[in-house]
Amino acid sequence: MTVAEHPSAEATADLQARCAAIRLLAVDVDGVLTDGRIIVDDLGVESKNFYVRDGLAFALWHRAGRRSAILSGRSAPVVQRRAEELKIGRVVQGIADKGEALRALLAETGAAAEEVCYVGDDLIDLPALRAVGLAACPADAVDEVRRASHLTTRAVGGSGVIREVVERLLKSQGLWHEACGPYLAEAT
Repeated sequence: MTVAEHPSAEATADLQARCAAIRLLAVDVDGVLTDGRIIVDDLGVESKNFYVRDGLAFALWHRAGRRSAILSGRSAPVVQRRAEELKIGRVVQGIADKGEALRALLAETGAAAEEVCYVGDDLIDLPALRAVGLAACPADAVDEVRRASHLTTRAVGGSGVIREVVERLLKSQGLWHEACGPYLAEAT
């Protein structure tokens, strides 16, 4: 058994405190919202597969009065379109320095670093992960990212990572049942 499988009471309390403070969720795309594959057809049109439960997770997060953003190293029109569908407040694509992009996001939103959860999976995400109150990653993130993260999901990239993170955050904040109210209400 590893420490990650059975965290100490101190580690659990630290994670709970970090989760409780989060007001802004910033995420990577490839390897987090998707499985990391980039599909390009013969005409050069790029497509990505997004997990529908992550979409509902963003809706629940926003219903709880929280904000969201995408910080992606690549640029793709499909990302902008998906972000608009999910009402993600800020989308920054084609960035080489995610630490700098995160600092700009903090300045723009007025959020403190301790109020931000960043979810990433690869080396380019390390500067952002190291600068936030809660660093999270999918189960299949590279070793360096898993070591830098406070929370590693059971889900792999593109298979519900954001749903797992949002559920953990909202439950830690006591907002899960309120955000899920219309879905959890029993029929009368």
